[in-house]
Order: sequence, then C-alpha cells, then structure tokens
Amino acid sequence: MARTGTLPTVNPRPSGSVLAADPLARVAALPGVREAADRARAAVDTLLRHRVLRRQSAEVTAEASLRVARASAALEGHEISLDGLRGYLSGAGTDAPLILAGENPATPNPAAQSVPPTGGEVPAGLLPASLPSLDTPALDQPSPVVLGTVRLCAELGMLAPAWERAPRQALARMHVLLGRGYLPDDELGRPRADAGTRELLDPLRLGPPPHSVETSVRLDGLTGLLVAPTTAPAVVVAAVVHGELLALRPFGALDGIIARAAARLVLISRGLDPKALTATDVGHLEVGQVDDSGTPVLGYRDAAAAYVNGGAQGVTAWVLHCARALELAARESLAVCEALGRATA
Repeated sequence: MARTGTLPTVNPRPSGSVLAADPLARVAALPGVREAADRARAAVDTLLRHRVLRRQSAEVTAEASLRVARASAALEGHEISLDGLRGYLSGAGTDAPLILAGENPATPNPAAQSVPPTGGEVPAGLLPASLPSLDTPALDQPSPVVLGTVRLCAELGMLAPAWERAPRQALARMHVLLGRGYLPDDELGRPRADAGTRELLDPLRLGPPPHSVETSVRLDGLTGLLVAPTTAPAVVVAAVVHGELLALRPFGALDGIIARAAARLVLISRGLDPKALTATDVGHLEVGQVDDSGTPVLGYRDAAAAYVNGGAQGVTAWVLHCARALELAARESLAVCEALGRATA
C-alpha cells in the first residue's frame, strides 16, 4: 500500500510497509467503507442470533465450510457442483481431516473425525443430508485442487492460533495443506521464485506479480499490520489481507484460495465470525452489480483488479465488494440455519 495525502492508495506496485500508526483505520475511513462494514456486521450478528445455533452450530459450520471450499475452488477455475462434492465426500471419501473450522482444536467436537487416506464416510452430522441443494446435478470427480481446498477449510480452526502468532508460517502451512497431491512436494509452502519451470498461475488475470524480493518485503509489512493494534473493523482487515495476497501471489500457484482462506481466518480470529459460520466465498461468487443501497459494487474479478491497479477508488471498490460478499455469505448461512430448523422441527 502507498500513501497519497491523508488516504492510502493502491497502485500496481504498492508498498507493504506500515505507513502510519493505524493505516488500516485509513482504509476504514474511505468513502462508504464504514457503512458497508456496519451492514456486513449486522448481517453476521443476525446469523449468530439464530436459534438453530444453540444446538447445531457445528453442523452449520461444516456446511458453510463445504460451500466455501466449493466456491473458492470455483473462483480458482476448478468447478464442481455442491451436490457432486457432497456426494464424493460422503461416498468416495477424501484425505481431508474433518475438523470444524470454527472449533477449538484443543477441545474438538465429538463429531469431528479424520477420514483415513483410503476413504471413508463423512459423519452425517457434518454434512447435513437434509439441506436442500440449489446446485446443478453432480459433476464428475473433484480435482486435486477442490480436495485440497476442502482439506484447507477443514483445518482453519487449527490454524487460527498460528495465524495470530506468526501469519507467514500459517500461510506456508496453508499452502502445504492445499497443494498436496497437486504441486510438487518441493514447492509446497515455499515462496515462488522469479524464474523457474512452472508458469505462474493467474486465474483472475491480474497481471504479473511483484518481484519476489518486493513480495517478501510487503509480506513483512502485511504481517506487521496484523499484529499491530487497529481500530478498523474486522471486515476491513480481512479485505486488506485478501487483496494484498491476491496482488502479491507469494507462492505462484493457488494463491487466490490462500488469500480467501486468510481473509476467513481474520474474521475468525478477530471475533466477528468465531465459529466460521459464514459461507464467505459464496458471497464473492454472488455479489451483484448494485447493493441494496444503490451503490455500485464490482464483481470479484473486477474488484480484485481495482485493488491491484487502482488508487484510493480501487481500494474502496475492493473493500465494498468484500463487505457486500460477507453480507451475502451471512444470508447464505442463515438459509442453512432455516433449512436445518425445518428439518428438525
């Protein structure tokens, strides 16, 4: 991020260093951002008050995580229907450990079990069969990227403590979980090189990332922001983390999934969504062109490009997109709660 006057801006090579005592608060002060963050927070709070969560929060977390995994993989270019993914996990099995994303790993939920690498069924309580599907008929087998995304979403709860202490180490662990079975072992969790045999992946078509040296410096700046105090809402912090990781692409492959998972970790660790109940990445897929107040909101790809290539307006467009996506994600999970409530009535 770079600074012009009193407002932060983002340019094609923004600096990741700390520019002021609370630079994230500067982002929150951009036009319309605070109001959008308040709307997103209100939507999450409405979700958290739902009566179903008194007894079935673990099921909602699991369902939200499944939908997040499917949506995040789709944003990376790896499509599968929700029914197809659910059917594969419940029938063919996966090596994803089924640890609820919002649970404390020190006191795991009894329903959270690990499926052996050779297969096995997902416990019925984790993937509620009673939920109605809004998806198309099941597609073929999920790709290794889809399964890696499921694996990563399942372990977010275990990663939360490491994220709070050492974000860069957590990012490396996330890449290992995600890329296993897809990337060569010697590339897992390691920063990308500027020259190599593997072409850098750019599913959002954001253009070439910064040089690896600059990327490392900016990651240091980003992690510095994460451990520093701020008055900015968690929605804003998550948006900045998400946008910076999309711009930097620190691993050269699967960086979008890492960025989205890191944003979800921010919402978990900062207490906005402590049990990971919101289907965050579904919101990124569903953001329309105009929000409820009539303010233009860009879709995911255009908003990401605005953050990477724009100035203060680009930052604003991106944060407004992320806030709207969270609002829609909360509504998605609220629908899950309603479906569960009807099934158990």
